[in-house]
Amino acid sequence: MNNISYFEIQASDPEKLVEFYKTIFAWEFERDSNIPIEYYRITGAGAPGAILKRPTKTPETMQGTNAYTCSIEIENFDETERKIMYHGGKVAMEKFAIPGKCWQGYFLDLDNNVFGIFEVDTEAR
Repeated sequence: MNNISYFEIQASDPEKLVEFYKTIFAWEFERDSNIPIEYYRITGAGAPGAILKRPTKTPETMQGTNAYTCSIEIENFDETERKIMYHGGKVAMEKFAIPGKCWQGYFLDLDNNVFGIFEVDTEAR
């Protein structure tokens, strides 16, 4: 009870973001035709989630985040960052150490949604 148990990513072009997240994190997607908007259920992300058609225009960048931001635990920060950048993502906040815990950073996907990645490393300084 009271745990985050579902997440959603809004997208101007959901199919484009499905491919982006599938390529970066190997998540699986299935279109749910029972929902009256374009809606792709996500599996393989730890918690279930979805990518859905954004109901309004995409917010401008550099305005801060008006939502929860999810961070994905990955094995190799630098390798994942290279993959994100190669596939059109952008750095929102450079890699930084959370001392004794991990390496953390934030990125923008193809629709300017913010997401984080972190590599556990008790030696991070």
